[in-house]
Amino acid sequence: MIEDRDGNITIITQEKASVKTLVNSIEQAYHKFKDYHLIINLSSVDKIGLEDIIEFLKISNTHRGDKKSFVVVSDKVDLDEMPDEIVVVPTLHEAYDIIEMEDIERDLGF
Repeated sequence: MIEDRDGNITIITQEKASVKTLVNSIEQAYHKFKDYHLIINLSSVDKIGLEDIIEFLKISNTHRGDKKSFVVVSDKVDLDEMPDEIVVVPTLHEAYDIIEMEDIERDLGF
């Protein structure tokens, strides 16, 4: 797990371990990330399925409940299969766009 900060955004990149291991690592260190928008970059993971994305659902719901964005980046999933409760986009640029749009919505009271 590689952590990078970009202003009020933390980008967590997974390279080698399984998605389940990554989710456990994030849960253990959540106190470090809770005040930042989170981008989970899975672009370097070869095989991602719906069940892998669903692993992030609990963290996503908690994070979004605290008025922070949570976005998963992967170009290896079928976006039509993804549940509406979690935001999945194919590129890092789109993840930044989602966070910007959600910030605007929060500022407007949505």
